[in-house]
Amino acid sequence: MQRSFDSLVDLLQGRRFALLTGAGLSTESGIPDYRGPETRRRSRSPIQYRQFLRSEAARRRYWSRSLVGYPRVRDARPNDGHRAIADLQARGHLAGLITQNVDRLHRAAGSHGEIELHGALADVRCLDCGIVTRRDDLQSRLLELNPGRSETDAPLAPDGDADVDDSGGFVVPTCECGGAFKPDVVFFGESVPRDRVERSYAIVESADALVVAGSSLAVFSGYRFVRRAEERGIPVAIVNLGETRGDPHATVKVAQSTGEVLPALAHRLAAPSQTAGYR
Repeated sequence: MQRSFDSLVDLLQGRRFALLTGAGLSTESGIPDYRGPETRRRSRSPIQYRQFLRSEAARRRYWSRSLVGYPRVRDARPNDGHRAIADLQARGHLAGLITQNVDRLHRAAGSHGEIELHGALADVRCLDCGIVTRRDDLQSRLLELNPGRSETDAPLAPDGDADVDDSGGFVVPTCECGGAFKPDVVFFGESVPRDRVERSYAIVESADALVVAGSSLAVFSGYRFVRRAEERGIPVAIVNLGETRGDPHATVKVAQSTGEVLPALAHRLAAPSQTAGYR
């Protein structure tokens, strides 16, 4: 496996590549990931799908924390890595964009047509009737029903909620049908919808290479695409600060931040005759 930035440029020059992004891409926008160095210092169990379905107390706790944490995800801004990806897409380098992130920062940066594997926090879905509504509307209802609760300095958590422990007396609104709301994202223990998986496989199989940016690939939802690329003889490049589950399958691994590497990559692919002096 090659480990230099120049090797990444050489691999991708003249090729259209699929891009899979993970939480490490958004940490420079202030959104924590699950397995980065900072997150590991404050061990935390994410919300589990079955727990959310079965326990009213778990739902109340989630929404009390989300009331605090959601605005900081909603108001986060794209960073240089997101903008570089939008530039790569606009210049025709991407066969497609797949993201494990739920923050919609790709769209805010100008990307389009991305497959949101895990959904987006900007939407909520009723577990009974299935209607999808805007998270901002639910935020307003949460604030109305819970006066005195608002943003605090509690640390933001990867689920888009915050480390707030007091959910006692918290009131959670229900859908007009009486059903419970769930953020329209894939929780741990929940399956990614099959159509998203198949569309993502199609992107990978149509590409000349697969680039993974900012994902540890610890969960199968992203790792499966690395395995599919390997099965099809499609080279894999990984840009991530730490080790990843996909490293044994990679042709190139650049262990640097996406905010550094992706803009430099966009620059080099846009002007291949130039030397950026980046290593």
